[in-house]
Amino acid sequence: MALTPEVDFEDIEDGLEPIETSRTYYIDFDNGHITNELITGLEAIRQFVYIALHTERYSYSVFSHDLGNELQEVLSDSETTETYKKMEIPRLIEEALIYDDRISAVTDFEIEKKDDAFFVSFIVETDEGKLEIEEVIGEDV
Repeated sequence: MALTPEVDFEDIEDGLEPIETSRTYYIDFDNGHITNELITGLEAIRQFVYIALHTERYSYSVFSHDLGNELQEVLSDSETTETYKKMEIPRLIEEALIYDDRISAVTDFEIEKKDDAFFVSFIVETDEGKLEIEEVIGEDV
């Protein structure tokens, strides 16, 4: 005699995967605080893009190895040409972003070198719409 009832549950499978939301807390990067304000949609994806572009991959054990980028190594290499760096920047940025299921493509790169920094603009195509991103990378290398 069992102490718990034996109940057969039917496997309910409708073929649909659960939809992950983009809801997250807003981070005030200017003041270095996580706020209690919740953000969703494009705003949440834009925040993820910012974090991915400003975090060196494998540098922080609190983050998954998926988060971050590997731009530092290429940009800090003094023996690498500017042409090579301009060629690698789109690939490295795309690798930093495309693993996120909300992002379908990273396109339309424009790269301009000024002093020691690269001014990069590109489009992030997401399930919520398109984001136009402009970043300065390599100025602190």
